[in-house]
Amino acid sequence: MSVPSGEPSQPAPAPPGEPSQPAPAPPRATLFDKAAYIVAPGTAVIGLLYYFGSLYADTYYATFGVPAADLQLSVQSYLAKSPDAVFGPVWFLLICGLVVLLVLGRLGHTLARPGKERRRRTVCRVLLVVGLSMALLGFPVFFGLRIWLPLPASLWWRPFVPPLLVALGATLAFFAVRQRLQRSEDEHRREGTAERMWSTGGALLIGLLAMSLFFGVSRYVAAGAATEARAAIEAGNEKSLPVLVYSRIPVAHDAKGITYKDLGAARGPYRHRYTGFRLLVKSPSRFYLVSHETRDVDDYMTVVLPDDDTVRVALTSAVK
Repeated sequence: MSVPSGEPSQPAPAPPGEPSQPAPAPPRATLFDKAAYIVAPGTAVIGLLYYFGSLYADTYYATFGVPAADLQLSVQSYLAKSPDAVFGPVWFLLICGLVVLLVLGRLGHTLARPGKERRRRTVCRVLLVVGLSMALLGFPVFFGLRIWLPLPASLWWRPFVPPLLVALGATLAFFAVRQRLQRSEDEHRREGTAERMWSTGGALLIGLLAMSLFFGVSRYVAAGAATEARAAIEAGNEKSLPVLVYSRIPVAHDAKGITYKDLGAARGPYRHRYTGFRLLVKSPSRFYLVSHETRDVDDYMTVVLPDDDTVRVALTSAVK
């Protein structure tokens, strides 16, 4: 049918029984969906930094016999302590992860070549069995059980081997699962329940990997805090500020190296002076003092004085 001149052409009507429908518009991401990409990772990182910072502070002051809850440290204080505590293990784990990814990536590239299907199945089965065995061997450590290791007990890194063993085993098993799923995709094969089970197993292995790394880093942070506290004791707390203690009444203590002098009634109510103390930390209601002379971890004590009208603590310069 011809169209009269001057009139615009119109599209042919749709065949009967097949009504034309507009293409569905792609789903638009809401503001909350967009914010989740930014807020969720940042929240997880801050939460981890807060946990490791609080673990470090609690273990450090507990070595001196100071309850961290009495200090009432702020969130900013915990976050400030976490970078130094986790830098070492995170750096080590990143290097190890890079090496493992390069090795497994090269292995996956080799197995993906034509004619390697039989070898690919064999390698995946071996890696799956070896990985699960390693994870099961190191898993009891999560419940506080000790496992036998062919390593000298004097090695400082010996306690961190079991969680690393679990992490490496979970990585190898996850690689085998991914190879199994990739093979199914290449062959355009969908087995329904079986594929979903393999995918679920891979997700569980990722969770096991994350749990083992978290456990290992937590152990390292606690051990590092205790080691630094013992080093401070053996060094005579030289980084703490020296203080002079003036008291209305004599202060009973058993700290070594503290010099006492009675200044007499002419010096006012705070006539009892003590020198040789160093300020470890102060809580809102107490002073925690240590001696500059004690360097034995087994023969160590912290003197606690109330922050009230009975004592006055004067800070002095630490520079000699």
